[in-house]
Amino acid sequence: MSANLTRPNPVHYLAYCYGKILPARYRDWVRHDLAGDGARTRNLVRVMIPAALVVAPLWLIPATLGMHLAMSLLLLLPCVYFAHALDKIWRAHRLRQHGLDPDLVHEAERERDADRNREYRLRYGHDQDGHDQNGGDQDGGDQD
Repeated sequence: MSANLTRPNPVHYLAYCYGKILPARYRDWVRHDLAGDGARTRNLVRVMIPAALVVAPLWLIPATLGMHLAMSLLLLLPCVYFAHALDKIWRAHRLRQHGLDPDLVHEAERERDADRNREYRLRYGHDQDGHDQNGGDQDGGDQD
């Protein structure tokens, strides 16, 4: 992370992690947090902390290790699954809440795949809209 980003204090940070909108002076930090390197991991950790707090009391129930693991995994695995499945949707929503472009969620993938996409367009002569460089459709013919 860049040294010139203004970080929220611990109270603001904790509130932000669970839904509060930060003031505009933190906008660059929010952008990095939700769209920068490690954003997926940070989001997964933020989801798993409350889930672990819900599961923790189950370990106080007298049971075998296997039963404790079964009870815990029964709750935690769906949590991980849905956190991963809804990650981009949640981060796009949070970006929108803070007045940022929700497409920033895809910024890292666009940067990562830029060379491959450029090479594809050069090799096959297609632009991003599926048209060849001469302006025709990619299926090659007019349909009546």
